[in-house]
Amino acid sequence: MFIFGISVVARAVRRVITSSSKLKMTLQNASVISTHSCSSTADKNNNLRWDLTPEEIRHRTQRLIQRIKQAYDSVGSVDIEKVCFENTLQVIANAKADYAASRHMLDFPQYVSPCKEVRLASTEADKCLSVFDVEVSMRADVFQRLIVLQEKQSSDLLPESERFLGRLIKLGKRNGLHLSKDIQEEVKSISKQISELSIDFNQNLNEENTVLLFSQEELVGLVESYVNGLEKTEDGRYIVTLAYPHYFPLMKRCHVPETRRKMEMAFHSRCKDVNTAILEQLIELRARLAKLLGFSSHANYVLEMTMAKNSENVARFLGAAANVLVPDITGHLQECHRSLLRQVGDVLADELYKRLRPVGEQERQYLLSLKHADCERRGLAFDGQLHAWDMPYYMNQVEQVKFAVDKDKLIEYFPLEVVTEGLLNIYQDLLGLTFQQVENTHVWHDSVKLYSVLDSVTGDEIGQFYLDLHPREGKYGHAACFGLQPGCLGPDGNRRMPVAAMVANFTKPTSNWPSLLQHHEVETFFHEFGHVMHELCSRTHYAEFSGTQVETDFVEVPSQMLENWVWEKEPLRRMSRHYKDGSPIPDGLLDKLIASRVANTGLMNLRQIVLSKADQTLHTKDRADTAAEFAKHSKDILGIPATPGTNMTASFSHLAGGYDGQYYSYLWSEVYSMDIFFSRFKKEGILNPKVGREYRRVVLETGGSVDGMDMLKTFLGREPCQDAFFRCKGLVQTNTEQNSH
Repeated sequence: MFIFGISVVARAVRRVITSSSKLKMTLQNASVISTHSCSSTADKNNNLRWDLTPEEIRHRTQRLIQRIKQAYDSVGSVDIEKVCFENTLQVIANAKADYAASRHMLDFPQYVSPCKEVRLASTEADKCLSVFDVEVSMRADVFQRLIVLQEKQSSDLLPESERFLGRLIKLGKRNGLHLSKDIQEEVKSISKQISELSIDFNQNLNEENTVLLFSQEELVGLVESYVNGLEKTEDGRYIVTLAYPHYFPLMKRCHVPETRRKMEMAFHSRCKDVNTAILEQLIELRARLAKLLGFSSHANYVLEMTMAKNSENVARFLGAAANVLVPDITGHLQECHRSLLRQVGDVLADELYKRLRPVGEQERQYLLSLKHADCERRGLAFDGQLHAWDMPYYMNQVEQVKFAVDKDKLIEYFPLEVVTEGLLNIYQDLLGLTFQQVENTHVWHDSVKLYSVLDSVTGDEIGQFYLDLHPREGKYGHAACFGLQPGCLGPDGNRRMPVAAMVANFTKPTSNWPSLLQHHEVETFFHEFGHVMHELCSRTHYAEFSGTQVETDFVEVPSQMLENWVWEKEPLRRMSRHYKDGSPIPDGLLDKLIASRVANTGLMNLRQIVLSKADQTLHTKDRADTAAEFAKHSKDILGIPATPGTNMTASFSHLAGGYDGQYYSYLWSEVYSMDIFFSRFKKEGILNPKVGREYRRVVLETGGSVDGMDMLKTFLGREPCQDAFFRCKGLVQTNTEQNSH
């Protein structure tokens, strides 16, 4: 995931604390990640400061607004007859590059600062700047001069400059700058309300700090390392938070249904009252804004800028999930998207759900049988139903029973430091990069690490990234990449170095236990670091196209593609060693892990359809009961009722974080990411540096300066297809099955 305007899902790479000197020696001998003191190059290229006081944040916010306003004033005052590239488009480009880097230094601390006063000041700065964003986007005088420039000079511009100009004009029209003044004022007012409410929604989640108290008997089934890592109350009860490292292991392993029920109820009731009200207000405001601008729904408004283009195509893609017949609208698309709709729309709407539904039903019945046997074994009453709090627990059992994956044993081979070392080395080798840890540099928390990224051939520094891996109070609660400084050309024509941060919430090491990762956390690490590489490898002229500034339904492609490495033997061996003695994962355990990739395929992908369909439904209506809509889709599509009294959407941060009307993008992007992996990397070598560097050049360096479909066709050498997607999901029919039909 990447985050909102900040560019979305820093890293604390702590030494694994262990008594084993052998592991320490192994780590030191194996690591090729070098370190260097904070150099003048790093200081010169990374001007970001993380020690700003609340007062400094407020002061810098006002100065930034004044500076950028002056730039836009200068464009807006240019004599119409004298409009040219240098006094309009170039001025805006320079202002945008300045604004992006300066803004993130002010609005990023709300997600990571250990100081609540700084977080609050950063949140207020974000609100203030979001209001300013709306003001800037509504500059009719600037818009008028861009129209004149397009008429005078468009054919003389470089392709990326022409694309930049066209985008600015399209965004102006999407803000109603071609409409009456009255409509423009209403658009401005609604846009400001939407910005402020979205910030409030996410701030509420970041500051959420609910804890539950359980006795040791209520935590039966959890491994010793989990229980030992919990704090206790004076009366000996264990304190369990709703942070990922506490919530998910408990839901998967705790034998006590009532404990799981309490946790699931609390987890899906986070910020329920306040955020439900905010989200339902956002839905109404978004719908009003879309109607003002001539769109039938908010979904259609946001989808205009994506590969899918409109909600009908998304409904076609999710298609049979709701048994809705959608008229054929492919004639309205550009030629490059017709192929997409024929393959993604026609085939997946007919095939994906057709294949998933019976698989999901079989899996659901199997989970019920596991629950029945579990209840008999533990002397519990069997109610004949699967509840939301049952799903993670029995899905985890599927991996153990059907695939014999010993999770307790497996986790011992993924200490965080070993995973980090292996991951960084794989990315270096694959993409032709060298990472160097920057020592003695200022960061926002002492667990955060900064790395410099060099091109392995030229030795040139191309970017920097932070790693911030562990949970703490007030910190962003998920895993995400934050773009902090765009990689683009500055006013002097020199390239500015991109900077990004990966933020996650992996289990903290303790004095007697290392930070050990579940395999799904290793997958998350690979995914989010894929976004980091997208940010840092970017080589665009304009900040507008830097890094992950691509279509929303393409942005997950690079990171999803790189998840495949955690399901392949060679990469897995490179990022795993036993935390005690440094021994490799046994081949048998590795084979079982890889085979388990298709475990719960039906239910997990139907869950994605539930979330995507709920998002689409909410954003094709003028108003909605968010809890009821989610509950309906969960019951109808997944066959699992939402727990009464909860509202999952109140903590569904994507709906206020830039994915509103676009959550389908995760499933949509997988069609392309799997095609890339199986057609090029799996075929030519998953660690083949030649393919890796071509991928870096064609996809990562390009950023948003080229359409996603054009990048795909260039890298694949053909139109994309869906075969690899079905193969990855374990939904490929055998010849016998095909002939039987």
